[in-house]
Amino acid sequence: MLTASSSSPPESSRRVVVTGLGCVSPLGINLTSTWSALIAGRCGITPLDNNTADDLGVYLAGQIPHYDPCQDMDSKTARRSERFSQLALSAARQALSDSGLDHSLTDQQKHHFGVSLGVGMGGVEFMFNSSQKYHHRGPKRVSPFLIPQIIPNMAAGLISNTLELKGPNICTTSACASGTHGIGEAFLLIKHNLATTMLAGGAESTICHIALAGFANMGALAKTKDPLNASMPFDRDRQGFVMSEGAGVLLLEEHQAARRRGARIYAEISGYGMSGDAYHMTHPAPNGEGAARCIKQALNHSQLSPNDLHHLNAHGTSTPLGDLYEAQAIQTVFGSHTSSLMVSATKGATGHLLGGSGGLEACFTTLALHHNLLPPTTGLHHQDKQIGLNLSTEPVRQPITTALSLSLGFGGTNAALVFKKYQP
Repeated sequence: MLTASSSSPPESSRRVVVTGLGCVSPLGINLTSTWSALIAGRCGITPLDNNTADDLGVYLAGQIPHYDPCQDMDSKTARRSERFSQLALSAARQALSDSGLDHSLTDQQKHHFGVSLGVGMGGVEFMFNSSQKYHHRGPKRVSPFLIPQIIPNMAAGLISNTLELKGPNICTTSACASGTHGIGEAFLLIKHNLATTMLAGGAESTICHIALAGFANMGALAKTKDPLNASMPFDRDRQGFVMSEGAGVLLLEEHQAARRRGARIYAEISGYGMSGDAYHMTHPAPNGEGAARCIKQALNHSQLSPNDLHHLNAHGTSTPLGDLYEAQAIQTVFGSHTSSLMVSATKGATGHLLGGSGGLEACFTTLALHHNLLPPTTGLHHQDKQIGLNLSTEPVRQPITTALSLSLGFGGTNAALVFKKYQP
C-alpha cells in the first residue's frame, strides 16, 4: 500500500483533476473525430453484415470502422489480445499522450501510476468460439490463451503491462455502470493517497452472434433497419438499445502534482455516487428510486445542491422502461430545477457501449464543461410526453461550471460522477 509523503496534502483536501482524454468509438478512432461527429449530430450506427442480421433479426450495431490495433501494439500482442483490450489500450495511449506525460515518467512515478478499467462482459466471442472447438474437436484444440483473452481485467492488465504502470491495477465489472465505476474507484484511490495518477474508464466489444442473440431474445434491442431511427433516447417511439463497441479513458491526477508539471487541466472530479436498486436483475426500480439515490449521493459528495447542477449526461439507452424511470429519477432529485437543467443523451449517436459507455460519456461530459458546449441528443425526434426533461436535438453553447454523468446497469447497479469547471 502506498503511504502519504510529508509533502502530500491531507486526504480530505486532495483534489482530483482530468488532464488527458482518449477514446475509440463508432463515431471515430480518436477523441477529436468522435467529439466533432457528436457535436455535428452524426450517427455512428451502421448495418450488421447480412448473415448476422438474417440469423438474429437484429440489423444494426455501433461498429468501429478502419480500426487497426497494430497502430498501438505489436502484431504478436494484438493476436493474443481480444478486441475490448485492444480498444482500451488505444484509448489509454491517447489519454496519456494528451496529458503530456507519455515521455516524462520516471520509475518512481510509475509506482504511483495505476489503471482502473471497467469492462462488462470481456471476451464473449472468443469464449463461444473456444466452446465450439472443444465440443467438435476436443480439449486439446482449446487455446492456451483462452483465459487471459476472455477475462475482463485483461484490458487493465494490457495497459499496465504495455505502459509499465505499477500502481493499482483493477477492473470493475458492473454491467453498463462498469466504466463509471472504474473512474469513480480511480478517483477514490487518488483522493485517499493510494495513487497519484490513474488511467480510468471503460471498454467493451461484444458485437457477436451469441451476445446479440442473448440481448435480442430478452427483447432489449431495437429491431429496425434504419440507423437514424434505432437508438432514440427518450423518444416516444423508442424500442430498445443498439449494441456498440468502443472505449473511453481519462487520465486523472492529484491536483498539486498536475499543477507542479504545468499540466493542461480539463476539469475536476468532485463527487462520486453509487447505489443498488435491490429490486430486479434486469429491470430498473420503479420511478428510478435507486438512480435517484445515486445522483443525490454524488451531489452530496461534491457538496452541491440539486440547483447547482448545470448539465447532466443521461444513461438514456432508448429502452421503454429504462428511459422512463431514469427521467423520473432526475425529476425526483431536481424538482422544479429539472426544467432548466440541460440534459444530453449521447447514446443516440454512439449506441450503447455497455461496460464502455461510462468511460466514453465521461469524456463527453468533461469536454462539455471544457468547451461550454453541450452535445445534442441525436435520435430524439418526438420527445415522450411522459418525460419532462430539458433535452435538445442541437448542440447548445452556454457557460456551465458543473456536470454529472450517470450510468445504470443490470443487477440494479447505479453510478454517477460529478465534474466541475477547474478553478486553481
